[in-house]
Amino acid sequence: MRKLLAYPLTVLYLICFGLILLIFHPIQWLCLKLFGYQAHKISVDVLQWCLVRCLHILGTRFTFSNPHQISTNQPLIIVANHQSMYDISPIMWFMRKHHVKFISKKELGKGIPSVSFNLRHGGSVLIDRKNPRQALPAIMQFGEYIERTKRAAVIFPEGTRSKDGYPKKFQTKGLEILIKKVPSAVIVPISINNSWKMLRYGKFPMGIGNHIIFTVHKPIKIATFTNKEALIPLIESTITEAIRP
Repeated sequence: MRKLLAYPLTVLYLICFGLILLIFHPIQWLCLKLFGYQAHKISVDVLQWCLVRCLHILGTRFTFSNPHQISTNQPLIIVANHQSMYDISPIMWFMRKHHVKFISKKELGKGIPSVSFNLRHGGSVLIDRKNPRQALPAIMQFGEYIERTKRAAVIFPEGTRSKDGYPKKFQTKGLEILIKKVPSAVIVPISINNSWKMLRYGKFPMGIGNHIIFTVHKPIKIATFTNKEALIPLIESTITEAIRP
């Protein structure tokens, strides 16, 4: 019965989702071209709010638990597990004051209204996962940009989405580069639960009635962490221990 109900709700959701992306694409373009970065940032924030609210059509609820006072006058490296594309908009919305940017695969940089435009022009970086000669220098430049602008880099070190909620082993190279290139950053570990259930039936229909939970753990200031070799294992264990598949 639950899956049967998911069909019409998914159709309604996809219509609303597509309309939101189509409407905000020219809005982003106009904001950036006419008024610059800050106006574009506001348009992207409103876009993320709309995308998060749109998921309520599927009965999706969000809990974003962040009891920490995190200053906006410093760069952040947000490290999280990755379960689905529905991890992204909530992080962008709830952490919006930190100017969230992503390390994304190059395929997302074209063909998707609103999304591709923001990835190309909003400060994120697009990498070719199969070409380290392109990816590693791009991440280095991205890290320098985050350090200079005091914005927030989001990285999903698993490298790919977990389809069943069980965390995958971290691929550490990208995170190592960010730690080196953004020495004044605060690392913010986030554990994501239940996002994978949005795709429990595959791409169609979508899962309904899910409660997606984001748990923000205690931030770690890189400069005050003496044992750098133990830093990434600490981040990984902090995130994975709070995941409940």
